[in-house]
Amino acid sequence: MCPSCQDGPVIIAAADGSALGNPGPAGWAWYVDDDCWASGGWPHGTNNMGELMAVLDLLQQTAHLDEPLQVYCDSTYVINAVTKWMKGWKRKGWKKGDGKPVMNVELMKALDAAMEGRWDSVEYVWVKGHAGHVLNEAADVRANAAATAFRDGRQPDPGPGFAHSVVAHPAAAVGQVEPEPDLFSGLAAEDAELSDEEHVVAMERALLTDDVRADRAAVAGLLHPDWQEVGRSGRLWTRDDILDEIAPIDAVGLEVVSTDRLGPDTILLLWRASADGRSTLRSSLWVRHGGQWRQRFHQGTDEP
Repeated sequence: MCPSCQDGPVIIAAADGSALGNPGPAGWAWYVDDDCWASGGWPHGTNNMGELMAVLDLLQQTAHLDEPLQVYCDSTYVINAVTKWMKGWKRKGWKKGDGKPVMNVELMKALDAAMEGRWDSVEYVWVKGHAGHVLNEAADVRANAAATAFRDGRQPDPGPGFAHSVVAHPAAAVGQVEPEPDLFSGLAAEDAELSDEEHVVAMERALLTDDVRADRAAVAGLLHPDWQEVGRSGRLWTRDDILDEIAPIDAVGLEVVSTDRLGPDTILLLWRASADGRSTLRSSLWVRHGGQWRQRFHQGTDEP
């Protein structure tokens, strides 16, 4: 039975993660109210690590309580990992369906342990991020503050937490055991010397992969806050529009036509997409924002 269907008090909290650079200085936080919240992070981590750790710490700090728990997350990755994928991964020896190891496996194992005996009393609810949800916004502010603190060489405010909780805090043990690859660039370690133009092309390719398109946070990390697109139909898309509707797609070929440096922090990528026998000429404007390359504008036009 889900917590929202039960009689009596329910603990309602939001959990969120943040990474400045992804990977980069990373933070996590959960929030119930101004007197009950917690945050932490690492000098180097990913957004997904922060999202997972926020939920893990919340579960651990509420383990001594009898009330059911309702957790708001803006990460479908976290919700699906805990509620849909984790049991299967465990049965397969913490391997995915393709035989590859599960990323952030120590965090996943800790979450599995924290959920033991609580499947009927913990409910996960997706909430759209940066959309004015009070609890989500409060958790986001604290997660960002924690990431910023690590960027600046400071320790973040840990928050008051839950009264009388006894937490064997796992952050130091599990946070960096298996760092997640940078989905935003799709670049292997041996490609670290790529030029800015080559990085932009790699990130454009990443936007076409299922791994990125299935993760709302990964897509958000690639797009500039003021991102816009003029679609083939002439529709003007905003960043929120595309984040609400983006999903895995059939295989799309990417042929680079040109990369033009318009300024020190601006690159115009002209490329051709091919799929289902149709060819589309596309242009993507990439700008360096917050130290990272992000797509600022995109437009596609069908070729005859």
